[in-house]
Amino acid sequence: MTQIIRSIHEWKEVLNSRVLSGKTIGFVPTMGALHKGHASLIERSVRENDFTVVSIFVNPTQFNDPKDLQNYPRTFEDDLKLLEDLKVDFLFYPDYADIYNDNFKYKINENELSKILCGKFRPGHFDGVLTVVMKLLNIFRPDKAYFGEKDYQQYLLIDGMCKAFFLDVEIIPCPIVREPEGLALSSRNALLTKEEKIFAQNFPRLLKTKKSCDSIKSELEKIGFKVDYIEEIGNRRFGAVHVGKVRLIENVEI
Repeated sequence: MTQIIRSIHEWKEVLNSRVLSGKTIGFVPTMGALHKGHASLIERSVRENDFTVVSIFVNPTQFNDPKDLQNYPRTFEDDLKLLEDLKVDFLFYPDYADIYNDNFKYKINENELSKILCGKFRPGHFDGVLTVVMKLLNIFRPDKAYFGEKDYQQYLLIDGMCKAFFLDVEIIPCPIVREPEGLALSSRNALLTKEEKIFAQNFPRLLKTKKSCDSIKSELEKIGFKVDYIEEIGNRRFGAVHVGKVRLIENVEI
């Protein structure tokens, strides 16, 4: 059965019990509303480590839009059942006051990659992401931490942060898991209507074509998407669009 840890103090008690002494720890940070994409990260952690910790914390500091935070799906009972089915050892389910005992006075800021792509359209977003991940990594001190490639910009920033601050953790990128029709799995997909989800399938389909970024953006807008960006960096093409009230991100190798 998955042990629920509600506070940092409780986790320290686990550490002091020496249950984890000499064992490897895998860590999967999430905001809940778990799906098969999360499951793929968790399954890999369970395979590769003696113990696996999953956190569920809807991190308010990474939401630049209060309505987005308010509408973020929360499905704790379903999440817990999935974690138990996957044989996760520990679920960390803290409250804001425990994680942000400083009320976000101290934060991690990156000055280049975090300012483009999603960072350009979501000011302060990556400050919140990097700060909470730094806190969680310091709490759990895992050997490996697992992040999905759907948020590829996020993965690069977290990996870079860990290298810059000499954190003794291996950041493991895991492939995007997609629905049969091609849409990348995301907790926000649950906020789409059936019709919107069908319409959203055009986003990854066009992103994978050999057309130019400008042509893809133009075609997406023509059929009804609101497009934040379509850009290529290195060997990847990145995109962010709005479908109704839901913002979706994608990236594909080129």
